[in-house]
Amino acid sequence: MDVFVARQPIFDCDQKVVAYELLFRSGMENYFNHDDADEASSRVIDGGLLGFGLDKLTAGKQAYFNLTKRVLVDEAYSLLPPECAVIELLETVEPDESVLAACKSLKEQGFILALDDFVFDEKFEPLLKLADIVKVDFRLTGPKERRQLRKVLDQFDVRLLAEKVETKKEFAEAKKLGFVYFQGYFFSKPEIVTNKEIPGFKLNYLRFVKEVNRPELDFDSLEEIIQQELSLSVKLLRYLNSAWFGWKYEVDSIKQAIRLLGERQMKQWASLVALTGLGDDKPAELVVLSLIRAKFCEQLGATAGLKERELELFLMGLLSLLDALVDKPLEEALAEVSISDDIRMALLGKESALSAIYSIAKAYERGDWEFTASLAGLLGVDDGTLAQLYGESVEWADSAFSYNPGQTKVAA
Repeated sequence: MDVFVARQPIFDCDQKVVAYELLFRSGMENYFNHDDADEASSRVIDGGLLGFGLDKLTAGKQAYFNLTKRVLVDEAYSLLPPECAVIELLETVEPDESVLAACKSLKEQGFILALDDFVFDEKFEPLLKLADIVKVDFRLTGPKERRQLRKVLDQFDVRLLAEKVETKKEFAEAKKLGFVYFQGYFFSKPEIVTNKEIPGFKLNYLRFVKEVNRPELDFDSLEEIIQQELSLSVKLLRYLNSAWFGWKYEVDSIKQAIRLLGERQMKQWASLVALTGLGDDKPAELVVLSLIRAKFCEQLGATAGLKERELELFLMGLLSLLDALVDKPLEEALAEVSISDDIRMALLGKESALSAIYSIAKAYERGDWEFTASLAGLLGVDDGTLAQLYGESVEWADSAFSYNPGQTKVAA
């Protein structure tokens, strides 16, 4: 059975990822097939998802699983480890006797219980007494409704999770109301300030990205830029000297590093190093998501017959959140780097030779299976291959970002 899994991060008040909600189907054709929801949910938990490896999907963080009534009552979730699984009841689950008994059972087993898309009704009070987390949809509720709901929920021992938070204003409002967890794209929506300048060190990183992605690499200019930014020099040498990167000998100079890498490797890996620098003062998930998109786009392109454009596809995914990293509109941010017109147009939502790949990457990560399947089908990519490529991209990105450059030896 093919397993399709996408993950969406859940943040704390410091914008650090504390968990992932896993969105899954047994096949892309199930997106609107509600009759198969129970079977898809239980089969994924029982076989595919555990076989895939929770550690690979969540990097050791908690995982939220959406459950239907049948899967809850049948305790299909019991195969999951209680210490890292949060059982999330869909808003369609009514609190009858069987549901309440099942919820008491999962709490006794050590699971955390969350209520999805919560809208208050007195009939839900028994569930609220058992719940640990209540999720409130910011797209379906207004500020007044959220304040009223906050007062009602004060009577219960629950933590609030704001979902579909898409702006920093909503994030600030949620924190003020006492929400402790947050889900949505607020972290990738830059707060634009008129005439806001990019900090000096970020300009160096942007210069680096621009130089490394010119059609013909100028090794002397590249060396000069790297040497002018100490943090960039150290990061580059540490990455190259790391066991994770795979060199069998130490790199002891910038010039040697550049020459050893060669043009292709330099373009890809230097872009990755620069991205981590741009994201130093941002939520780490921004960098991780950028890396997932980069690897996914690269691999998907190769599968779809665009192997000769792998570098462009990798860079496209890597730069897809550049606006959030430098706090400028994406069009302005992209003007600071040297990229092809196809990359620029795809990232700005315009038609190009690469736009289908980018659209698939974004649709997959939000769990829009039907749209993903239709586009992938046009490119001749089957469902199972998509799932495999996404899983490999998540694992690769988490591995790349979790690597700690400070633990490696840098030659003097």
